[in-house]
Amino acid sequence: MVGLIVLAVIVVIILFLLISCIKIVPQAKALVVERLGAYQATWSVGLHFKIPIIERVARRVDLKEQVVDFAPQPVITKDNVTMRIDTVVFYQITDPKLFCYGVANPIMAIENLTATTLRNIIGDLELDQTLTSRETINTKMRASLDVATDPWGIKVNRVELKNIIPPAAIQDAMEKQMKAERERREAILRAEGEKKSTVLVAEGEKESVILKAEAEKEAKILEAEAEKQKRIKEAEGEAEAILKVQQANADGIRFLKDAGADESVLTIKSLEAFEKAADGKATKIIIPSEIQGLAGLAKSVQEVMGDKDITR
Repeated sequence: MVGLIVLAVIVVIILFLLISCIKIVPQAKALVVERLGAYQATWSVGLHFKIPIIERVARRVDLKEQVVDFAPQPVITKDNVTMRIDTVVFYQITDPKLFCYGVANPIMAIENLTATTLRNIIGDLELDQTLTSRETINTKMRASLDVATDPWGIKVNRVELKNIIPPAAIQDAMEKQMKAERERREAILRAEGEKKSTVLVAEGEKESVILKAEAEKEAKILEAEAEKQKRIKEAEGEAEAILKVQQANADGIRFLKDAGADESVLTIKSLEAFEKAADGKATKIIIPSEIQGLAGLAKSVQEVMGDKDITR
């Protein structure tokens, strides 16, 4: 009975050892395997078997890109200003073997290397350059860290300056400087606005004067044109009136002739015309000789003209 129990225990142990020797490596992972304490192999994605007791998995390595945020580090600029800068490093393990055996504590090593590299770079820059050269500092730090971490099987993809914290006195001075600069820009913008407003008002007044002068000129031209048209119409009216009077006289004479009026009637009409021509103002009228021979002419003329002197 005891022998059966012992045998069962041995079988269970053997099964447990066999199962433990089966290793499945997931995606973006790697296993560093040692045999009798020495590096044996690096297992990538897939199914693997190890020799019981002789081989062991020394380390599981994550191959995905990782991010580490380091605490602010004190640095001194070229113009002796002490500030604190914290950095963010993006890195990826490219060689699990070197990562395991290259350095004892890779993250601490990267942190210290980042601090010393940052001090070296900032030491060559002044305060204003430090605040405005983030991209330059990031590029230099990434290049330097990437070269230094190659023997550790680590590739540094990016380095970012998260915060730059100058001393409180420097911050106050910077805020006052920024405030003064904003006030100066505000004054400049206000002056430019007033200048543009004055120019626009002057241009508007000038345009108004020009338009007013053009309107007055146009009005005078239209007034002169209207006066011209008025005089033309008056002259045309007078000419038409004279024409109608002459036409009426011609029609009257033609009517008398058509009616068979004798020479004496025509003579009387002519005398009436002389009377109208005299208009009561002439004191002497010259009568053509052609109409002097008519019988009774002198008497008729005397009756027509009254006291006026008649010359033959």
